[in-house]
Amino acid sequence: MIIYGKNTVKEAVIAKRPVYKVYLDEKKPDHKLNHFLEQAQIKYQLVSKHELNQLTDNQNHQGIVADVKAYGYEDISILFDGTKKKVLILDQIEDPHNLGAILRSVEATKIDAVILPKNRSADLTPTVAKTAVGAIEYVKVIQVGNINQTIQKLKDNGFWIVGTDMHAEKTYKEIDTSVSVAVIIGNEGEGMTYLTKQSCDYLVRIPMKGKVNSLNASVAAALILYQIADL
Repeated sequence: MIIYGKNTVKEAVIAKRPVYKVYLDEKKPDHKLNHFLEQAQIKYQLVSKHELNQLTDNQNHQGIVADVKAYGYEDISILFDGTKKKVLILDQIEDPHNLGAILRSVEATKIDAVILPKNRSADLTPTVAKTAVGAIEYVKVIQVGNINQTIQKLKDNGFWIVGTDMHAEKTYKEIDTSVSVAVIIGNEGEGMTYLTKQSCDYLVRIPMKGKVNSLNASVAAALILYQIADL
């Protein structure tokens, strides 16, 4: 898997992700970066910017591209060890930039895991990795075939399921964090699906006074994560 960007690659190295090849811009030497790679015993190859552009489909690679072991997923069983957990469920978040930004907030707040559906969801792609700026290395991501079946499994294991809806009576500051809780952020345009909303124990909203009545999914997720985190 190709990843790119200085911090993204550096965190992959620090996290001991297997790195197969690293490519650096031959015309923009970064001695600190070179030294970092050499200290980590990571070999690199100097190539043209054109070659870096080809490897990344002309993304902002910051002069460094790496071929690394692809990001994998955890099994949902990691959530059922009998301790209190905080989990974020993403119901069809399709924008990889949103997913990357959310993973960054998840890492910052040390939430236990993120749950993604296999269908109609952004995957752990190079764009997600770049937007997450290295946070992807430290977040537990669980991919499931069916969100609603997963919600039932979480309930069976003591989780309370909290949905987000702009018309909810409760606000996000009323989320009960004394129990294991899974908060759902819905699709960027349509919100949560009907069946998912029906599966929630209760709904919360983020109060807004402005004329615009919705927030970007990653911003909404960040607000809620900081509310439920044990910081």
